[in-house]
Amino acid sequence: MKELFIERREKLLRIALKENNLLSECFIEEERDEPLPGEIYKGVVKNIIPAIKCLFVDIGYEKQGYMTLSNNNKLKKGDDVIVEVIKEQFGDKGAKITNKYTLPGRYVVLTPGKEGIIFSKKISDKDLIKTIKSSIDPIGGIEITIRTNAQFVSVETLKNEINELEDKLYNIEREGKYSLKPKRLYGENSLIHKVLRDNISEDTSRIYVDNENDYSMISNYLAKDEGIDIVIHTEKRSLFDFYGIEKEILALRKNKINLKCGGNIIIEKTEAMYVIDVNSSKNITGKNAEKNAEETNIEAAEEIGRQIRLRNLSGIILVDFIDMKNDSNKKKVSAFLKKSLENDKRKSIIYPFTELNLVQIARRRRGKSIYEYIEEKCSTCNGTGEKLKLSYISLLIKNEILKVEGEGSSINDFYIEINKEYEKDIKENLFYFLKEIDGIDKKIYLNFIDSIEYYKVEPLIFKNQIENVKQYIVTNIEKY
Repeated sequence: MKELFIERREKLLRIALKENNLLSECFIEEERDEPLPGEIYKGVVKNIIPAIKCLFVDIGYEKQGYMTLSNNNKLKKGDDVIVEVIKEQFGDKGAKITNKYTLPGRYVVLTPGKEGIIFSKKISDKDLIKTIKSSIDPIGGIEITIRTNAQFVSVETLKNEINELEDKLYNIEREGKYSLKPKRLYGENSLIHKVLRDNISEDTSRIYVDNENDYSMISNYLAKDEGIDIVIHTEKRSLFDFYGIEKEILALRKNKINLKCGGNIIIEKTEAMYVIDVNSSKNITGKNAEKNAEETNIEAAEEIGRQIRLRNLSGIILVDFIDMKNDSNKKKVSAFLKKSLENDKRKSIIYPFTELNLVQIARRRRGKSIYEYIEEKCSTCNGTGEKLKLSYISLLIKNEILKVEGEGSSINDFYIEINKEYEKDIKENLFYFLKEIDGIDKKIYLNFIDSIEYYKVEPLIFKNQIENVKQYIVTNIEKY
């Protein structure tokens, strides 16, 4: 069964997906002034560079979007164009865009500029395909793609969604035509809608949210769905902390994952790719070496798919499996690896085993990896290592304070130890730090030391505790 956990903070939206009580994906969206995948914009062509087959479009941001020039592209400099963001901006590059935009729903996708009705490859029921084709009228100038989930609903439901999407498409094109400047035409709450579209199915049982606006929006979205509970989280502690998801996210910083069979996998990031090493470790039973390798590799293949989705690894991923001589065993491991990624909404290509028992996976990049949200370059080692972001540590400290408050305590004094490498950044904007940890109206005793890995929070209950740390108090003058 699937459960969704949606936590919204002032500038951060996080969504966790659990399948059979196991965390399988985590989606994060920071509030920032840049275009996001799935959003649709009215833009203006600013430059065309045939030499690199690239066209640049002003979509209302400092960095222009770019798209590949196709042979049939007749756009000229100064032309208005409606585009969809397909890849967020990265480094010095603006967002990657396309003028072949789509409008997805839960059961169908509309694509302007084409015609006809096509079906998901996962729909194999020929009678169902025939029924839908005979019941739904094509739309001139718009292609209708029937998604996999469509096989579980009535034709009438499909018709209603097609009509709703067609109305939205009309409004997008009308606004794009009459707007004078580049602007976003479609995509508010795009992450929530995308996660709901991709993950609401007959095995989705519950959705947790922590604010009324998201509750109302999701309730309207699921108006006709039965059997899905929407639960509002009202505890003082944050939703991710209360349900143990925060600890699971923090554990993703570890590059070693132990397997039940006694083996393990180790995930390393290089400049060019991710490398995953499979080790037998403690799985050295009395079976022969080939059987041990097969057993460990199969379990590793299942876990690798989960870790790729959970950590949002992308680009080239190289897996070094334990050596196997039997080709049928290699095919079996490949099958398990493909199955572990069959529900992945990112396009992935899994290549056959090489002679060195290496498997290459190419996965489309969409969004950042989990590391990019919780880690930053370490200044102490000149960027050769990674440390937890201060913003993420602030969130964890706030969770600790909220946990104490949620227990009905009236404690107002908190002693906090933080690793000394964060001292400069905190002291440069102390008020902001206190605001982020929910400490403005509390007595905070702040101590920076080298011997702690990240932080420690201690509620001060007794007078002697307060007396022992009084020299670390953050005064009102420092606060303001």
